[in-house]
Amino acid sequence: MNKAALRWSLVALILVVGMVYALWPRNDVPGLAPSATPSLGQRAPGTDERRAVDTPEALAPLRQDADLAACPTTGSGNSAGPLTGITLECIGDGSYVDLGQVLAGRPALLNIWAYWCGPCAEELPYLQQYAERAGDAIAVLTVHNDANEANGLARLTDYGVTLPGVQDGGGRVAAAVGAPNVLPVSVLISADGTVAKVLPQPFRSVDDIADAVRVNLGVDS
Repeated sequence: MNKAALRWSLVALILVVGMVYALWPRNDVPGLAPSATPSLGQRAPGTDERRAVDTPEALAPLRQDADLAACPTTGSGNSAGPLTGITLECIGDGSYVDLGQVLAGRPALLNIWAYWCGPCAEELPYLQQYAERAGDAIAVLTVHNDANEANGLARLTDYGVTLPGVQDGGGRVAAAVGAPNVLPVSVLISADGTVAKVLPQPFRSVDDIADAVRVNLGVDS
């Protein structure tokens, strides 16, 4: 190979190496942190819990009509389990609660639903009746799994359901407990915060709910 050809070969090699370096992904660029990967139970950045139009002012008359029970505000034990750190809006009044903290030390039934879900419409009144029957034996909380909070409130009014509930358009609760992508889903939480059972089917009666609670949580209600 003559000197001219060798020189052009070296130039070409240097250009290729430079292009590879420029395109190679790296995390050492000043001012840029590596992208965070959402952990289990946390929504990915940019996922909306509710629509932008669902402002406190827009929701105020719907909340007044729904007249939902207040969300629990304190637990009786240490927060543990997959719900720890998941803070969501109480759909009835716009306050925020850490589910792990407010449910600590008490068995709970979380019902994941959405305003457009037909089986949810049939099941929710049974949950209302069950909660009234069970009293303080277990906390019953609804989890609205759609960003349209206004429609969620309107549906609860239509159903005559006044259970406390949270707005979870990002699906954080479902992700945390490993629920399948169906609705409704009922999640039975032990007093220590662990998930006792995920039930991806609607309840057909109040006794059906009581039986599931007794079998999976050991609570007679």
